Amino acid sequence: MTASSLDLRRRLHAVAFGQAGYFSSAQAVEAGYSHQAQKYHVDAGNWTRVDRGIFRLPDWPPSPEDEYVRWTLWSRGRGVVSHESALRAHILSDADPARLHLTVPPGFRAQDDFVVTHIGELDPADRIDHHGWSVTSIPRTLADVAGTESVSQEIVDDAVRGALARGDTTERRLRRLAHDLPAVAALRFERALGTVGQ
Repeated sequence: MTASSLDLRRRLHAVAFGQAGYFSSAQAVEAGYSHQAQKYHVDAGNWTRVDRGIFRLPDWPPSPEDEYVRWTLWSRGRGVVSHESALRAHILSDADPARLHLTVPPGFRAQDDFVVTHIGELDPADRIDHHGWSVTSIPRTLADVAGTESVSQEIVDDAVRGALARGDTTERRLRRLAHDLPAVAALRFERALGTVGQ
């Protein structure tokens, strides 16, 4: 017995509602929609094609998380918002990077002009999961930007001060973290910590 159209729609909507209205072609197949059915729903205006293999329910209200969910789907769930983009997601900087930064596992090959990929393995403690996307934890984000030459010392200073002022982490924890960073990143981290209270 085949699933009814209503059952299929409910299954797909359960996925899309947890991902800011987005869903992938693979998720649609899993919900019971063939590739031919997917084309029909795009042509009929029931779905909006965002990119190859990525769709969105039409008229979904925009939200600040849209780009994070959309590019997480592009990465097939393997990308984690990081570096300058994570600073923005955590509201720790006014910086608005022109491209989205994702940390991806070794072996990841996909490329897009809008995405900067950083290859690396993340411990579970280094990521925070949201509906449809993940972001690096605040300490990991601060460590990443401290090690990024294109990020100014001023941005690192402001982000460290902001995280401490909000109680997101402690100075002691950040000083311990600095010991495990490469020399240049550790120095920039120590400089930022030196501005605390100024």
